[in-house]
Amino acid sequence: MVVKHAKIAFRDLRVRYGDKTALEDVSLEVAPNEILGIIGPAGSGKTSLLRVLNRTLEQTAGAKVTGDVRIDGEDVYRMRDVSRLRRRIGMVAPLPVGLPMSIYDNVAFAPRMAGVTDRKRLEVIVERCLRQAALWDEVEQRLGDLGTKLSGGQQQRLTIARALSHSPEILCLDEFSIAIDPVTTMRIEEVLKELRKHMTILLVTNLVQQARRLADRTAFLLLGELVEVGPTEEVFGRTPRDRRTFEYVHGHFG
Repeated sequence: MVVKHAKIAFRDLRVRYGDKTALEDVSLEVAPNEILGIIGPAGSGKTSLLRVLNRTLEQTAGAKVTGDVRIDGEDVYRMRDVSRLRRRIGMVAPLPVGLPMSIYDNVAFAPRMAGVTDRKRLEVIVERCLRQAALWDEVEQRLGDLGTKLSGGQQQRLTIARALSHSPEILCLDEFSIAIDPVTTMRIEEVLKELRKHMTILLVTNLVQQARRLADRTAFLLLGELVEVGPTEEVFGRTPRDRRTFEYVHGHFG
């Protein structure tokens, strides 16, 4: 499927770690304000796809990327200002990684690094991001407390607030719910439905039903191959285009 006016486009993407192939000839487009679910067993290249987008894969020894990766038609690997690229992309890792500082400073960190010094402006950013992450009501009265003292679910929402603090155009979530309880997971899923009004979201998940609940379209990766991508209802339906997709989403392997 060709997406008109794609926000993100991967063309003939290959990723290798030394002699090991992580992604092979992946071509995929993502529309603006779309939630794209990315599913597949461990080792299928899902995380590599995200790390290609914000160029953190460059920090891995032996990693090699070929092909074409574009945001709004602009070649990601020809961008000279990598810091600016990464400000356009919010990343949320599987496990919450809180900075050893206050809740307030966790969220204010990126704006400060970008040159925002006005206290009132920072307060507005912090409150907005904590509200977007469904955390404000729980921490409003203790913004000076250490972020690392929050519960696991709260820390993951703080991680999302921090990812939103530089107003990204794209939000990448890599197994965000792996270490949090089902209630918190559902709260964050509701947050994501609201956030898609303002940004494009790539949702890597091993929970196939999570992709089914959230994603507009779903891409199935298997051993580095993009097996298929399509409307989520079709991918999870009775007749996906590839038998392997049917077997995976119905739990026959993975």
